[in-house]
Amino acid sequence: MSTLKMDLSSYKDLLKQYIETQNEQALYRAEQFSKHSIQQNISPDEIVDVHVQALSELYPDIPDNIMNSMNFLLETMISYGLAYQEYQALREKQYELQSEISVAANMQDTLLSTTKPNLEGLDIGVTSHPAKQMSGDYYHFVQDQKGSVGIAVADVIGKGIPAALCMSMIKYSMDSFPDEQMYPSSILEGMNWVVERNVDPSMFITMFYGLYDQASNHFYYSSAGHEPGFYYSAKNDEFSEIEAKGLVLGVDRSATYKQYETLVETGDMIVLLTDGVTECRAGERFIERDEISDVIHQYKHLPAQEITEQVYQHFERLQDFQLRDDFTMVIIRRDV
Repeated sequence: MSTLKMDLSSYKDLLKQYIETQNEQALYRAEQFSKHSIQQNISPDEIVDVHVQALSELYPDIPDNIMNSMNFLLETMISYGLAYQEYQALREKQYELQSEISVAANMQDTLLSTTKPNLEGLDIGVTSHPAKQMSGDYYHFVQDQKGSVGIAVADVIGKGIPAALCMSMIKYSMDSFPDEQMYPSSILEGMNWVVERNVDPSMFITMFYGLYDQASNHFYYSSAGHEPGFYYSAKNDEFSEIEAKGLVLGVDRSATYKQYETLVETGDMIVLLTDGVTECRAGERFIERDEISDVIHQYKHLPAQEITEQVYQHFERLQDFQLRDDFTMVIIRRDV
């Protein structure tokens, strides 16, 4: 208030000049006065108070109803100023939170980073996009010394930083398994034990784990309540669901997981995904699973990486470029 009191005289002159002339120069000076007030962190009610004082000095006989209306405006601006201060404080906290989330998202990218295998005879593609900054989806590749590759795709029922931390634990737990325990049933039973002991009961994790054995071209897999993927048979030129049943991780420590296997012929594709793919919407309508396989079929002549990217772009456009859930797709195709 003290700063504006010092400017009362100049403000009064400025107000008088504008009332009498209404010229652009007076408006320009008013604009400079506003900028100066912002720099000095002066509240709106202080400006109104100076205006009321200047007006009463310029026009001592101003009608009471006009002065009463100005006092009403002053009280209104006092409430506005308090609300604005609260708003600014919340904005600052929001900026701090956004900064922390950005750091956490970068950490998640680092912690959950994985290398897509480059194996002769296999064409592998993967696309993963979070709906928000932090992803509740996870995929990971593990290779052993025998030429086999393990593929994990998981989804935390929940998002944000807790989901990211949970996924970090999942990855490093998986990395601790020795090669001889890479078979899917053993992996999921071990992960179920880890999750049951370390994850809050309110959070559930679905996971699909597959092992591609290049020596025999067999694909072994197990599921812990995860979204079914697709298997493409090049010979029949058709898709079928990869059916595998199992309890979500962390519900029952004693749960066991059935292991399935299939022979992968040349040209066949294994398509793994999360429910962010199958639960895409076209307006208010959920897409059908057949729509996903039809889109994949449309691009099956492309390399696996390009297929996943084209499928993602298709469903991104379908949702007006606003993902409702994290989107992850992995495609493994036997080329020879």
